[in-house]
Amino acid sequence: MKVYVLVALIAAAVTYLSVPVVRHIALVANALSPVRSRDVHVTPVPRLGGLAMYAGFTVAITVASHIPYLAGVMNSSAWAVVLGAGLVCLLGVIDDLWELDWMTKLAGQVLAAGVMAWKGVQLITFPIGGLTIGSANLSLGTTIVVVLVAINAVNFIDGLDGLAAGVIGIGATAFFLYVYVLTRFTSPGSFSSQAATLVCALIGICVGFLPHNFNPATIFMGDSGSMQLGLISAAVTIIVTGQVDPASLPTTSAVGVFLPIIIPVAVLLLPLTDMVMAVVRRTRAGLSPFHPDRMHMHHRLLARGHSHRRAVLVMYMWTAITAFSVASLSFFPAPAVGAATVGAVLVAVPLTSNLVPGLFLPLPRNMPGRHAPPRTGRRTHPAKERQ
Repeated sequence: MKVYVLVALIAAAVTYLSVPVVRHIALVANALSPVRSRDVHVTPVPRLGGLAMYAGFTVAITVASHIPYLAGVMNSSAWAVVLGAGLVCLLGVIDDLWELDWMTKLAGQVLAAGVMAWKGVQLITFPIGGLTIGSANLSLGTTIVVVLVAINAVNFIDGLDGLAAGVIGIGATAFFLYVYVLTRFTSPGSFSSQAATLVCALIGICVGFLPHNFNPATIFMGDSGSMQLGLISAAVTIIVTGQVDPASLPTTSAVGVFLPIIIPVAVLLLPLTDMVMAVVRRTRAGLSPFHPDRMHMHHRLLARGHSHRRAVLVMYMWTAITAFSVASLSFFPAPAVGAATVGAVLVAVPLTSNLVPGLFLPLPRNMPGRHAPPRTGRRTHPAKERQ
């Protein structure tokens, strides 16, 4: 455990110390987030924060690969994740500077996911029944789809100061606990795990970036950060999935067999839900799935009277409830976890006010910013919901 904490601390420290340098670069390059009708910030803010996060992630993985305890598990797959994260980070920087159209961005995401899969991070089997994906091409295609969904889900939720970094950091912490406990049972002779190491680095870059990004933010992570968080989250899930023997899980509950699939979904539940709701909402209105609006979860919280910080904290709370509840099933009986989860939800609902019953209902037509006006210039996609 001490080694994993060290990896997280290195990632956090490098990210935290790199942010002022990156912020200066963003100011010099005029990489500032404009103030648009659907945004909540009132003055242009530097972006490109993903560069600092990538520096923290890369340094942490480099150091981990030289630690004897982890050297045996830090193989080419770990460097494939570093490469993939670097490619989407570069793509995000280019977009922040020159505003790519959505098709170019999607092509870049496919390229990054494909390179990472080609270098070894590929979904081959499912942990239920030993189901194996039938062909190499199907495996590659499935991996790319999973990575694209995670990338854009995180990108969609990145709309308030500290929201994406906090949500992913909390979810990654729950996922780490699951992976660590799983490793103890599947490899009792050694607790070293590549997935756990990557997750710790992911937690570290979120922790290191948050002090600069929490409201009022002095820098935004930009697409270079949000896409990076999504890709790393998907990569860790892929590395764990297919390498798990459900019979080795310490839970006696039947749900334990499905945990390798349920936990990654729980970790990204809020971003995935927000993305699905946005696509359904926009297509039902006859609009493009990429049409911008102010009807995301965080916008609804603000519309119902929550302050900026309180809205973010509410999203943190629900992320913690879902992620830690599911992760707890790996080492606690299901009835006990269920009872604790119900208690947490009963506390969370009043704090959330009327968000829960209103999530899937249409907001009043006169709500300010219900549909954002079309943007001018080259940018015609909402993949960057704030940055």
